[in-house]
Amino acid sequence: MSISDLLVVAGAETPGRLNPVKLFLDADIVVQVVMAGLILASIWVWTIIISFSLRIARVKSQVTAYEKDFWIKAENRPTEELRIRNEGPAARVAAAAIEEWRESSSGSGAADRDALRQRIAGAMESRVAQEADDLAERLNFLATVGSVAPFVGLFGTVWGIMNSFFQIGAQQNSSLAVVAPGISEALFATAIGLFAAIPAVIAYNRFSHRVNMLEARLQRFADRIHAFFSRQMDRP
Repeated sequence: MSISDLLVVAGAETPGRLNPVKLFLDADIVVQVVMAGLILASIWVWTIIISFSLRIARVKSQVTAYEKDFWIKAENRPTEELRIRNEGPAARVAAAAIEEWRESSSGSGAADRDALRQRIAGAMESRVAQEADDLAERLNFLATVGSVAPFVGLFGTVWGIMNSFFQIGAQQNSSLAVVAPGISEALFATAIGLFAAIPAVIAYNRFSHRVNMLEARLQRFADRIHAFFSRQMDRP
């Protein structure tokens, strides 16, 4: 066999690049469990990212449409004719104020205006907080993955390196050929942990900011509604 043939055979047997599937299959069972868990976490992270992006866009559209519709009707209709709707966060915030207004106005005798103002404000503030909590509910998973996944991957790496040193002792051979495969498989666990954590952290920070912005917008809408009902109360 010529030298060129030997080089061809060596090149065929030696991989030119890392093979993630082979690294996973050749890893220790504990490292495989760690990798599988991190891969599932990463899939769920991207599912939340996509679904939340669509949801926050839909909610923002609902809030914009309802605010415009509400003020058009509020200026052209008596307060008693405003309808309670459940078509998004802004509609539910307005519904809390309308419901409190109607319940207080339906009683006998003159209502305490200051107490009514406080009740309307409290009902809307509670509703705004509830809407923000509902939106941010699934973001906790992103925060958990972002903070825990690197350490889970590090655990797999530590376990894989320990297994590599055990192989050195068992074979009584400390050559790089004995140690390198196990270390590569171990470091792959850390890489998967970072792959799951980095998008989770970025998405959590971004989505938390968008939830805060939406909460502030709902609070401004609630303040305008509160001022509107206050003007209604001041009319003779």
